[in-house]
Parts: sequence; C-alpha cells; structure tokens
Amino acid sequence: MTDKPKPLRSTRSYGKLDRDGFIHRSWMKGTGLPEHAFEGRPIIGICNTWSELVTCQAHLRELAEYVKRGVWEAGGVPLEFPAMSLPETQMRPTAMLFRNLLAMEVEESIRANPIDGVVLLGGCDKTTPGQLMGAASVDLPTIVLSSGPMLNGKFQGQDIGSGTDVWRFSEAVRAGDMSLADFLSAESGMSRSNGVCNTMGTASTMASLVEALGMSLPNNASFPGPDSRRKTLAHLTGNRIVEMVKQDIRLSRIVTREAFENAILVHAAIGGSTNAVIHLLALAGRVGVPLTLQDFDELGREVPLLVNLMPSGKFLMEDFCYAGGVPAVMKELGTVLRGGAMTVSGHTQAEMSAGAQCWNREVIGTMESPIGPSSGVWVLRGNLCPNGAILKPSAASPELLTHRGRAVVFDNIEDYHARIDDPDLPADETSILVLKGCGPKGYPGMPEVGNMALPRKLLAKGVRDMVRVSDARMSGTAYGTVILHVSPEADAGGTLALVETGDEIGFDGPGRSLELLVDDAELLRRRQVWERTRAPSDFTRGWYKLYIDTVMQADTGADLDFLVGKSSSEVLRESH
Repeated sequence: MTDKPKPLRSTRSYGKLDRDGFIHRSWMKGTGLPEHAFEGRPIIGICNTWSELVTCQAHLRELAEYVKRGVWEAGGVPLEFPAMSLPETQMRPTAMLFRNLLAMEVEESIRANPIDGVVLLGGCDKTTPGQLMGAASVDLPTIVLSSGPMLNGKFQGQDIGSGTDVWRFSEAVRAGDMSLADFLSAESGMSRSNGVCNTMGTASTMASLVEALGMSLPNNASFPGPDSRRKTLAHLTGNRIVEMVKQDIRLSRIVTREAFENAILVHAAIGGSTNAVIHLLALAGRVGVPLTLQDFDELGREVPLLVNLMPSGKFLMEDFCYAGGVPAVMKELGTVLRGGAMTVSGHTQAEMSAGAQCWNREVIGTMESPIGPSSGVWVLRGNLCPNGAILKPSAASPELLTHRGRAVVFDNIEDYHARIDDPDLPADETSILVLKGCGPKGYPGMPEVGNMALPRKLLAKGVRDMVRVSDARMSGTAYGTVILHVSPEADAGGTLALVETGDEIGFDGPGRSLELLVDDAELLRRRQVWERTRAPSDFTRGWYKLYIDTVMQADTGADLDFLVGKSSSEVLRESH
C-alpha cells in the first residue's frame, strides 16, 4: 500500500473550473504554456537572484535554463521569478543591511504564488542565507543551487585569492613594500570569471554549509561557476525538486538539529567564515531548531582543520574542487558526522559521502593528519561581551591568542578613518584597537570592517597583526586576530560603548574570556553619562528605521524580531 499523493498546492489556482481558475490559467497561457501544463504537473518556482551588479551571480540566468530543462524532463513546470540581489562588493552601507529584506521578499514571493516547490539560485554572501531564511518561513519542498566559485586568481605567476590577497596587498602598499602600479595590476587577474570569491570566504562557506545541511546535491559548493559540471548539477537539481514535491519533502524535514550540527562540524573542518555563525543562528530561528552561539564552540572542538584554503591556508576553491570538495571532507569526518541526517537527495549524509574520495592530501587532510589543530570558532565571554563575541583562531596569530593591552578607541568608522594613520595615535604593537558603532543597529547593518587596517606607523615597523575588537563583522576572506560580533553592540548599550582609550583589556582565547579591566563603579558612572549624551538615530523612515527598530543582536542571528519563526504556506483568500 502507498499513501495517496498529497494534492498539489498549485491546483488551488490552476485546477479550479470557475472564474478564478480561468484568470489564473489564462494569463499564464499568455506566456505560451500549453493546456497540459496545468493538468496536475508540479509547478516549480525558480527564485533567481541574477544581477549584472554582482559577478557572483551574473551567470545565473544561464544556470536557470538548465534547471528548467531538468524540471521539464521530470514532469514539472518551471516558472522563474526574481529576487533582490545583494552584491557584497557593491552595496552601501553594507549588504548585510538587506539580508532580512531579501528574506522577506523570498518568503512572500513563495507564499503568494501558486508554486509547489522552489529552487533557490544564489551565491554571493547574503543571498544564500537570505533565500534560505525566507524559504524556511514558508516550508515548501526546497533545494539550493549555488553559483559556484570563480576560477583561481593569477598575478605575476602566482595564484591569488579573492579578498584575502586584497587585504594583504593593501597593507603591503601602505607599508611601502608593494608599488601602487603592481597593486592596480592585480585587479584584472584576481577575478577572472563569473562566480563567488575563490577563497573560503562567506559565499563558499555558505555553499559548503548548504551541502552539510543537506539542502543541495553533492559538490554544490566546489564546482567552479564556469565548469560544465555546474550546468549538469543544475539539470539534476531540476529533476530532483520535482521528485521532492511528489514525495512532499519539505525544508523542515531536512534542516533539523542534526543538520545544524553537521553544518557546524563542516564549518570547523573547512575553516569557514565567521559570518556563517550569524546566518546559521538566524536560519535556526526560522525553523524553530534550538541553536546557540555556544554550540559553535563546543561542537567545533570535535574537529581539526581539514581544508588548506585561504584565508586559513594556501589553496583556493578550484583546488578544493579537484581535491574532492565537501563530500570528501564529510567522509573524513567519519563517525563524528551525524550520518543519519537526511538530505534533499533522498539519501542520508552517510550514504552520500560513502563513495567520496580525496585526490589531493595537500588540500584536504585527515582526522589523523589534519591541516591544523581544532579551530572552528571560539566564543568569548566576559564583561566586555556578556552575550558573547567570536574569533576565528585558524586565521589569527598564535602569539596574540592570549594578550593584555591598552585600548585605542574609535567611536565610529569615520573616527577610525580620520585617525588611524595619525603619527600621534597613542598606539604601539601591544595596543588593542577598539571600534564602536558598527553593530546591527549602529552602522546600521553590521558591516565587514572588523578587520581594521593597522596604523601606518606600525606597519612601517614591520607589525602585521594586532588584537582588534568590535561589534562589526569581517569578510570571510579576511584574517588576523580579530574579535567580532561583540554583543550587545555599543549602540544597544553594551559595555563596548563604555570603553575609553587607555583602558586595559584582557583577552584569553584558550580560556574564552574578554574582559574590560575597569571597576564596576567606574563603568556605572560612564553608563550614566552615555545614557544622557547618546544622540538620536539619523534614520527616521523607510527600511533603515524598520531595521534599526526591530533587528536583534548578533548572538541570536541579527534577524528582525517579528520575522523569527514561520507562517503557513496556505493563502485561502482569492485576489478577485
């Protein structure tokens, strides 16, 4: 005996033999669809964030055609619709300000339209989490197809990595070690094709974690954007979403607590971006899975660094692809992996990774012979970050992971830019740079400025890393001893708002502590002054105001408070 197939959601629009059915079908027939397209075939929405403003996704129109081919072949009807694109390198003040707006657009586009399942086409940093968050709040059968990484960068006979080498070259120019002409020459060689950053930045991290969550077919993260195998993957993704609709495999059946644990384990193994922490926390809030900041530290300790990619290593995503990609990493995790977790393929993670192989041990290590020690993300606590702060130890300087120094404070990003190269800045190599006003509310949007460039006068002395503390984020391509996501942020009244230049800060990475070494009475006095003198927000209307008024803090994912959770996919009222 088999269960009777569940009626398709789309039949409520296309299956009615009345005025409303006439309207729904007739206007769609205007696009050239034949009569049989409405005779019980699954309607598959293709949510496409294509844009010419972002190299990461400039080829998604082409990939969408291969998805459609797969959908038609499997007996479905593909209908492509647009969603906001969030180019990390182009948007001001920061793409993160608009992640939740994308999530709202995706959620309501899916819910309002007569579709039975959805393929999410994205790539750049905030598109993948934004699309997943929106889809999770509707909970239809859902599968992700990422745009893939760009080809390895090339400059003067060497491979160069997106972002990572930008930061390195920029500091070299400021220190006088690289000419401006060479710096500008590297531009053309760094981004040689469509696709996301070729380092293990946020985009490739999120694509890898999509695989770990079970939300894509294998090798979603590593096939390069221009590679013909990504087109094949698109075709197969189109095949699979039709079957998922027929089997009623909804997103909530895949994105479980086990799936999140796998994502955290893979995140540690690949040396993933710190931004993934905030995105996974937000996604968990949408699907109702208990997940905390502490889980990243505790679960991540189970796994050493297995992937030798920038910024934690030396290779790039193209090399990762040829070495075996995420399936090979998951196979190396062995019994640590939550192998029983289901994937969109219809198979468990253990079944999916069983046949994977590693082809290059320089790129992907083993649990017995890893690339580096247990790293993941360290979650810090203390009076400076009572709700937590994070640090990526694999990208930090080991000698700075325990440090005590005097704060050099910048009240906002403008203050930082105005003074960082001042010869009289009261900073030496033992100082701790502190940046305020860059959290979710403060910037607004929590930009990637936490990896502050160092003072020019110290670069000239050969200093290449310092402890830096902020309520900001940093690019997943960045590196350094950078303490991020301090919560609560300064603009929400966190202790960070009270730090003054000259204050001593104690940082104990292995002990997971971050303390402002100022007595409580003095902090109380400073807080009273801060409350009296804080300026009102400059943003009084539109999206900025809605965001500032409702955004939550980094330790819970920086979602908007009224978006947490999900609503039914059912919409009972007609439009006419």
